[in-house]
Amino acid sequence: MPLEPFKQSDALTMGVELELQIVHPYDLDLTPGADDLLALLKRAPFPGSVTPEMTQSMIEVATGVHTQYDALLAQLRAIRDTLLAAAERLNVELAGGGTHPFQRWFEQRIFDKPRFQQLSGLYGYLAKQFTVFGQHVHIGCRSADEALFLLHALNRYVPHFIALSASSPFFQGVDTLFDSARLNSVFAFPLSGRAPFVLRWDDFEQGYFRKMESTGVVKSMKDFYWDIRPKPEYGTIELRVCDTPLTVERAAALACYLQALCRHLLEGGEPPPEEDDYLVYTYNRFQACRFGLEGTMVHPRTREPLSIREDILATLRRLEPHAQALGSAAALVELEAVAGSLGNHARQLRTVHARTGSIQAVVRAAADALREGVLS
Repeated sequence: MPLEPFKQSDALTMGVELELQIVHPYDLDLTPGADDLLALLKRAPFPGSVTPEMTQSMIEVATGVHTQYDALLAQLRAIRDTLLAAAERLNVELAGGGTHPFQRWFEQRIFDKPRFQQLSGLYGYLAKQFTVFGQHVHIGCRSADEALFLLHALNRYVPHFIALSASSPFFQGVDTLFDSARLNSVFAFPLSGRAPFVLRWDDFEQGYFRKMESTGVVKSMKDFYWDIRPKPEYGTIELRVCDTPLTVERAAALACYLQALCRHLLEGGEPPPEEDDYLVYTYNRFQACRFGLEGTMVHPRTREPLSIREDILATLRRLEPHAQALGSAAALVELEAVAGSLGNHARQLRTVHARTGSIQAVVRAAADALREGVLS
């Protein structure tokens, strides 16, 4: 089956998808409430879109197409408020975070949808272990070739998004010592990782994709779980490495960081990408998952070791003119505070656990943070 034609989009438009946890209000474990929640939300207009995900204890929400931070944040808040009102009626709670700290994967139920059932049959227990929660950000591209350029030009900044969004230090009841344990579940899938280094869409479609399709391994772009992938039906690239943050405010800030980076790259702010940029890609990604902002990455061109925290702060300063032009300066100010002093949500969840000694208190703090817009 040929790929869908790449839909032309306005450059630098953006949209956000968030996978959220459905939590029981008493024991704070995941609860299979997706069917009831989706049925209730269909009864009235929803300020975005809401769809099922792999298992019954999770849902995905998505915004419309935006160009500016204020409008994106307003819609995310409206989505959150609508969700929380529906959850209250059903006596469940919702939370962000890349993993649930103590759920048991083998108790999860696959959502009754043909694609999810097919994936469960193919991947076995990995499908239930995929009860993890991410933020995906789409950026509009004027052409398919522009999409591939951005996909590869962003490779060196992937650790930034992992470290800034990391919110999954606990898994199966223990501190994993990773800031983002969620991505370890994603990496288990055979078609995860990085996209092949192809810069022309004709070469990608007629060469790589057709060869992969002929093997029977893939049927569409949905079969690739790459860190960044093109979405021809939307005319976007999709960044997939972020944990779901604990607040929609952080989610909006991360999307605007990506938007500003793409503007910087499209205006020739850096040399064009090369295949050798990926020599350090897996190492840098591991450092960000394991150590978050405290990790060390290697610059793909200079081979110089860099503090992830300091590289983020330096990049934010470079992007200030772009943020001003895009109306997202406030978003970058929030991320500067995260990198400079506050720390990411993984660090803050560990602080909650150290203070309370309770893994349930970590979930309670995550649910409260979604509602209140701040983790206390």
